[in-house]
Amino acid sequence: MKDHNKLKSEDFNFFFEIAVKYIKIFNEMKLLFLLCLPIGLVAQKMDALITKSETERIENYLSSNEMGGRKTFSPGIELASKFISDEFKKIKLETWDHAKNYSQRFNMYTSKVNSLEVNFDGMTFDPKKVCIVSKESKIQIDQSSGYQLVKINKEDNLFRTAYRFLSSEKPSIVLVDESFSANFDRLKFQNPMSENQVNVIFILANELPKSYSISGNLTVEKLALGNVLGVIPGISKPNEYVIFSGHYDHLGIMSQKAIAGDSIYNGANDDAAGTTAMIMLAKYYKKMKNNARTLVFVAFTAEEIGGYGSQYFSKQFKNPNDIVAMFNLEMIGTESKWGKNSAYITGFEKSSMGEILQKNLLGTTFTFYPDPYTDQNLFYRSDNATLAKLGVPAHTISTSKMDSEPNYHKPSDEVGTLDLDNMTAIIKAIAQSAKSIVDGSEAPTRVDTQQLK
Repeated sequence: MKDHNKLKSEDFNFFFEIAVKYIKIFNEMKLLFLLCLPIGLVAQKMDALITKSETERIENYLSSNEMGGRKTFSPGIELASKFISDEFKKIKLETWDHAKNYSQRFNMYTSKVNSLEVNFDGMTFDPKKVCIVSKESKIQIDQSSGYQLVKINKEDNLFRTAYRFLSSEKPSIVLVDESFSANFDRLKFQNPMSENQVNVIFILANELPKSYSISGNLTVEKLALGNVLGVIPGISKPNEYVIFSGHYDHLGIMSQKAIAGDSIYNGANDDAAGTTAMIMLAKYYKKMKNNARTLVFVAFTAEEIGGYGSQYFSKQFKNPNDIVAMFNLEMIGTESKWGKNSAYITGFEKSSMGEILQKNLLGTTFTFYPDPYTDQNLFYRSDNATLAKLGVPAHTISTSKMDSEPNYHKPSDEVGTLDLDNMTAIIKAIAQSAKSIVDGSEAPTRVDTQQLK
């Protein structure tokens, strides 16, 4: 009898363990079903909200001849600004900081040198070897004027080092090693200047002088610029920001560089494509209503002449640590070097943002890759750079084949050269890959600013 009862007890334990196992499996399958159900619904909603027809409509207008190439300070860029503002209004985005409209206006300055005299150690210096960045109409300085006297050496990166001095709070006289003579004139494109630009005088010379005097007269013009900015407030983390951006300026009309009779540089890929994607994502997230963090959508001006729109925008944040991530969208209208359903992320190794995006795309046909063109310093060449230098995980997403893109900065960069099906797929992939950052469940690691010096 005792042995018989023991057998029953063992049988009961065996069947109980089996039941527990099956209940556990059932619950796991039920959970998986529940998880998959909203994913399927989200995918359906994404397909309904991010469509090729809308991509084509926005892209066609921004890259049309009517925009005249969207050159900074031109009537065409003002038309583009109004169009983007109208799109934000239709989407019902909020304005930044309770502003009256979506335009973030600021002033810039340009200058033209009328006369210039430079003297080094008693010897007159060739004015053609001097580049002045100043919003003052009159320059009169010598070694007692408090300027820092610095040098860009032949082993330095010319433009990155020049940018550091241009961003300094100290007025500078910068000697540029004569090995950079072929590119020295390009420093003159460091105009326009911001409100707080200090005087920087670049001089092509190898030897630092013991004494010097520089005097000149300039014609200075004050000009207005504007970013276009819209906001979706965060639901549970409103003081944490995720930025989606693209620059809406391009090169304009250049008759002297007309190709096959075409002088309008439409900039369909650079960067009407990125601006289109930014608008499409604004529409998508507004409809989804699931963003824990505040989403900021911004079309930057003046990227092509120095990134002045993004520089001004970045200074509006009192604490850059409040910005969790920046998705800067640049030239996504053509296939990448890997073909369709792929794009790359600049500065991939500088934060964990790329890894998060890759993880969120597991199981899809889309792949994000690290930037394959690191020799071209793309991480520093677009509107993400200003915030990245402040430690923000700010990266550019692109597909442009920078070693062989046939229409880059040419009048042939027109909408007919773009793959709009693939571009729409890229926009969907960005939306999906950003999910955990937007919903507040993940945050990328910060960029180590010590690496950027």
